[in-house]
Amino acid sequence: MVLESTLVCLDNSEFMRNGDYAPSRIAAQADAVNLLCGAKTQSNPENTVGLMTLAGKVPKVLIAPTAELGKVLSAVHGIAIEGEQVDFAAGIQKAQLALKHRQNKNQRQRIVLFAGSPIETEQKDLVKIAKKLKKNNVAVDIVSFGETDSNNEKLEAFHAAVNSNDNSHFVTVPPGPALLDALISTPIFQGEDGGGGSGFAAAAAAGAAAAAAGGGGAYDDFGVDPNLDPELALALRVSMEEERARQEAAAAADGGVGGEGGASGEGAAQPVDEDAGEDALLQQALAMSMDADGGDTTTTPAPPVAAAADDEDEELQRALAMSMEDADGDEQK
Repeated sequence: MVLESTLVCLDNSEFMRNGDYAPSRIAAQADAVNLLCGAKTQSNPENTVGLMTLAGKVPKVLIAPTAELGKVLSAVHGIAIEGEQVDFAAGIQKAQLALKHRQNKNQRQRIVLFAGSPIETEQKDLVKIAKKLKKNNVAVDIVSFGETDSNNEKLEAFHAAVNSNDNSHFVTVPPGPALLDALISTPIFQGEDGGGGSGFAAAAAAGAAAAAAGGGGAYDDFGVDPNLDPELALALRVSMEEERARQEAAAAADGGVGGEGGASGEGAAQPVDEDAGEDALLQQALAMSMDADGGDTTTTPAPPVAAAADDEDEELQRALAMSMEDADGDEQK
């Protein structure tokens, strides 16, 4: 297994809004990066992965190379589009500097460059940077998509100058296929030894194919048994976790609005609305009492309040019992 420190350089310019890669360039790139980072960390437990953006005022290192996959995936979901152009030259040089300061000097250095915007840097300048990277034993994997017609000549020259013993790879993905599907069987995912991250890429490919066959767009099932490989299952699913959380929060918000509107038509919801201004503990007690009595349609409106009192205060419970005994005595008389 290759011991490696990888810095993934993402394109987050305005060009990434385009929808020629479903659902958009930046979303397709995020899906690919999520699984790429998982594959890197799965291939060797001592591998580290970092993340940086190339657009904006200056290229930014968001996450220094780390073995904590969750931090990297969270950072991917937080990337925003900014800036009309990408400074590839400055970004690559900053990525090299970040790798130079990696903690484990035994790790090989690798940059994975996603280029989805027009490259303004002159070809000769890119070749000069590539030769410097080669001299410092930094491998570079290049993913060209979106602007392939204008970028490929420069990127091919860059790749030829940086490649040493086939340690760097160059992949072009034309519009049409999903970016992740096109990359998952390439050496960028499979690694130099072709191991594919201990089966990570193969499992992801099988899951992606299954999702496509079933018409699903989310990576919910990659055909991995969590009991056999919990880390792999977690890495495969965490890429969509934040999006699901946002969807659930939106659904909960819609349900809350609907509940307020429907309270006037359902007697069971009225106690919650009447006590909306009280403290959270009382509201929880009322909700619990409503759940407990939901199946009994013969009770009067008093039991929910009584149940809430029972949960909150033993003294009130005793008073309620006494009042019920008095009521039974009056009926017998």
